[in-house]
Amino acid sequence: MGNATIERPQGKLGVMIVGINGAVATTFLAGVMSIRKGFAKPFGSLTQMGTIRLGHRKEEKFPMIKDFVPLAGLDDLVFGGWDIRDENCYESALNAKVLEERDLIKIRGDLEAIRSMPGVFERKFVKRLNGTWIKKGTSKFDLMEQLRDDIRTFKEAHGVERMVVIWCGSTEIFLPANGVHKKLELFEEGMKNNSPNIPPSMLYAYAAISEGVPFINGAPNLTVDTPAIMELAEKKHVPVAGKDFKTGQTLIKTVIAPMLKARMLGLNGWFSSNILGNRDGEVLDDPGSFKTKEESKLSVLEGILQPELYPELYGNFYHKVRINYYPPRGDNKEGWDNIDIFGWMGYQMQLKIDFLCRDSILAAPIVLDLILFADLAQRSRMYGVQDWLSFYFKSPMHTPETVAEHDLFIQMMRLKNKLRQIMGEELITHLEDEMPSGRITHRKLRKAVK
Repeated sequence: MGNATIERPQGKLGVMIVGINGAVATTFLAGVMSIRKGFAKPFGSLTQMGTIRLGHRKEEKFPMIKDFVPLAGLDDLVFGGWDIRDENCYESALNAKVLEERDLIKIRGDLEAIRSMPGVFERKFVKRLNGTWIKKGTSKFDLMEQLRDDIRTFKEAHGVERMVVIWCGSTEIFLPANGVHKKLELFEEGMKNNSPNIPPSMLYAYAAISEGVPFINGAPNLTVDTPAIMELAEKKHVPVAGKDFKTGQTLIKTVIAPMLKARMLGLNGWFSSNILGNRDGEVLDDPGSFKTKEESKLSVLEGILQPELYPELYGNFYHKVRINYYPPRGDNKEGWDNIDIFGWMGYQMQLKIDFLCRDSILAAPIVLDLILFADLAQRSRMYGVQDWLSFYFKSPMHTPETVAEHDLFIQMMRLKNKLRQIMGEELITHLEDEMPSGRITHRKLRKAVK
């Protein structure tokens, strides 16, 4: 069943990436280009490889998600973006050392054709980097206007119909929301007055939303998660999503913690350690940037375990997160978890998990899915926080009247039910599988209970 209110994905979709020369962005770009040419498969991408159930399980209707909802095709994506290094994306991909040269050489021309535009950079917000390819301006408002001009120029030059901007840049220092972030008017004054509390990520977000372009925040930065930027998104009717791509260790936490809670197993402590040697690891070696990441990672367990409801099980657990920069490891991150739990009669047990993962390999399909879903949200006239995309984020944004959901399986159910809702299909509650008459209604449920 289709939905006439959704605009079809006609024409090209422009994708502008902040941090386009980074490991995540170049791995994503190389993957899409390889898939287009038949050199690779889109493993890890829900939009490309996932199915969705429709109706009663007995009906066996499991279409591919990409066939069920009108998503932009991979051939329709056009790429550009900003960085603080003047390189083309082939050079950057080689330097990132995520993908083998034998895979990159097949798409060398496609990657070399993409060269970054100068980025907006202020070193106090990312102290371990030094920008050499950066914009100059009279004020932060002027820099934001230059970004808006970049978006308009890109759209016209490439003849794209629609656009999405996604942050794949580095983690900025921890920044609590304060006065300049409370109202749109104050934020705009702050840009003109060079407020020290407005980092570059917020300028990108403001520029994109002002141009009517969906913005996705892949880092734990505050960025769009403020009343001022949300006021702008509501005013412009633009969807936003974030924050912090859920890739390695936190992905594991959102699977294991729901299991402990489902079985009413208690938790004494959870120690998490990471080693990685890419640019993200170097940035996180700075205490200010680590604080931002730590806040994102620490929120997951309490959100899932709800210690206020289960004080005997989760009221006093110790949670520690460590991230260590270790250059020899490169992008091949290792996440090690020691989990001390207890069960029947208080007897102690342990879980130990060692996840030898590839950070950018896990992040790249997330970038693809979020771009396609953000575009779908825009064409479906959905705006503001897209909390149905929480599945992809460590610290998912949510509206003031809701609570963030961290359980991976609940997040997946919400995402797929949103797709069903968009397309006018009945939502799946799994209660209908127990009913002999098929799909359940409130009337049938009341009768069954009686």
